[in-house]
Amino acid sequence: MKPELLHCYHLLGLDPRLPAQRGWPVFREAGKLCELPPDRYGRIPLLRPDAAAAWLAMQAAAERDGILLELISAFRSYRYQTSLLQRKLASGLALDDILAVSALPGCSEHHTGCAIDLASGEADVLETAFAETPAFHWLMRRGAEFGFVLSFPEGNRWGFLYEPWHWCYHGNPGT
Repeated sequence: MKPELLHCYHLLGLDPRLPAQRGWPVFREAGKLCELPPDRYGRIPLLRPDAAAAWLAMQAAAERDGILLELISAFRSYRYQTSLLQRKLASGLALDDILAVSALPGCSEHHTGCAIDLASGEADVLETAFAETPAFHWLMRRGAEFGFVLSFPEGNRWGFLYEPWHWCYHGNPGT
């Protein structure tokens, strides 16, 4: 494990063997990232260039079909993921409850610069009600055309709660 990632586990007071114990992959942080137009909250999200191009093409196609797809979250560094867990631990949440919805530092697909969290305006942000929206149904029909896959369906192998808003770019099969 890289020293920077070991430091994150030290800050959290967690055993760096925890990903292996849970059978979770450890991802490298993306190197080259590009800026995207501001997200719903006015922040400048970052994605790998290929994922960014695919996201923008997918968003435009959805818009042509009358579907609003809003970016909520994209790249996250190890340190940012660590700060998310620190805040949740400080609020009194149990580690197992946190790890049902948040990955350990190094284990988040967001580190790759390929993962995106989406919203549509028809459901609260980061809520399973997103699965009932026209945007989600559009993604299920068309997301793979742009190389995006739903990462955490119900009963996923990683043990995360269902996250219909979380999609990850795995490459465009058409290229």
